Amino acid sequence: MKVNGKSMRTIWPVSDNPNDGVSIIDQRELPFGWSTPILKNVEDVAHAIKDMAVRGAGLIGATAGFGMAIATLEAREEFHETDLLRSANLLKSTRPTAVNLAWAVDRVLDAINGISNRDERISRAWQEAITIADEDAEFCKRLGQHGLELLKKLSEAKGGKPLGILTHCNAGWLAFVDHGSATAPIYAAHDAGIPLQVFVDETRPRNQGASLTAWELDMHGVPHHLLVDNAGGHLMQHGEIDVVIVGTDRVSRQGDVANKIGTYLKALAAKDNNIPFYVALPSSTFDLELVDGVRDIPIEERDQDEVRKVLGKDAQGRVQQVQICPDGTPARNPGFDVTPARLISGLITEKGIIEANEPSILRSIKS
Repeated sequence: MKVNGKSMRTIWPVSDNPNDGVSIIDQRELPFGWSTPILKNVEDVAHAIKDMAVRGAGLIGATAGFGMAIATLEAREEFHETDLLRSANLLKSTRPTAVNLAWAVDRVLDAINGISNRDERISRAWQEAITIADEDAEFCKRLGQHGLELLKKLSEAKGGKPLGILTHCNAGWLAFVDHGSATAPIYAAHDAGIPLQVFVDETRPRNQGASLTAWELDMHGVPHHLLVDNAGGHLMQHGEIDVVIVGTDRVSRQGDVANKIGTYLKALAAKDNNIPFYVALPSSTFDLELVDGVRDIPIEERDQDEVRKVLGKDAQGRVQQVQICPDGTPARNPGFDVTPARLISGLITEKGIIEANEPSILRSIKS
């Protein structure tokens, strides 16, 4: 995607030399600031993931892949297996809900399994990390094209009037290496000349919709409005929403979807108003080891201060954090909820749009 006219990805190698590390867009700075720090060791990578300098299923996976490649540089030759396992466990512990993280870590480990030569091991791990990042971008581009066909049909049914699309949290290119999942069809449709009106949930408590999705759409020139999280149902009742498209951090074998907290309520409102509810994801986000998503997907409980405080820009242009509740009021902060498969109209993947059920998912994975 483009930032002020310049094509960028969310993560990229600094050079051809793995010792130089990788650069990222620090998403904690957006939308008011901009920085691209370099991650040069495994601790840097783990901190970037845990503290949400990088976030989103695909980008977490790609970052973890590069983290394991960096781990091959740090591992002591005589204890490299022990050191690599320690790094893998550190990375996996940073964000428990997104399945792409563990998937990428294990993929790099599998790629270097049995390689005894250190230089060859480093080279192979680095190439695998680059491949993971490239695949993420390509798969998001493909799912965008499949989603485009869906939006074309919905637009035709409206007779040329702007298509109202609601999205929750950020499943844009900032959440992946490029293109995004939920936003990939939106960008493809906008570029194809389909009239759109995107409604962006603010997505409390970290406001990724307000700070990231809105920033992306603004950069791309896509018409959009920011909504408070509880406004979506009202707009559905009054015919302003034609389709809901969200992303996901993990999808169970039977099609249950873990996404940012509040997604489940949007799915219920969409069901009540006969509005299609789609989830966009690359196939790496399926977790075939889990069947019942509501019961089995681990839900990250985050710092209560994310709920008790908000970050914003004051009238003087200064970025400030303020508290919004009484000093003695504690908060609960589950980061995700799970939307059952019965509420989902379809899953938009790089292989096409499939039903949210076990037979369809297994056929897609095997195809």
